[in-house]
Amino acid sequence: MSVDDGKARFSELVERAESGRSTVITKRGRVVAKIVPAGTPDWDRAAVLDEAEAFRKRANIKGGIDIRKLIEEGRR
Repeated sequence: MSVDDGKARFSELVERAESGRSTVITKRGRVVAKIVPAGTPDWDRAAVLDEAEAFRKRANIKGGIDIRKLIEEGRR
């Protein structure tokens, strides 16, 4: 979620944290902060997935990635 969206939806972010979900905050496509439930470890599955999604958007990756094709291209 972008900083601007986070400001506009702060109450929702607090509710998400109360229910155990983390939220990654981005600024210009870069992860700059995380809102996590109090008393949780430094990372959790939802936060990792949110970061991966933010990276995918930033890197402009569309569709699936064919690992076999990448391996073959790397061998050339």
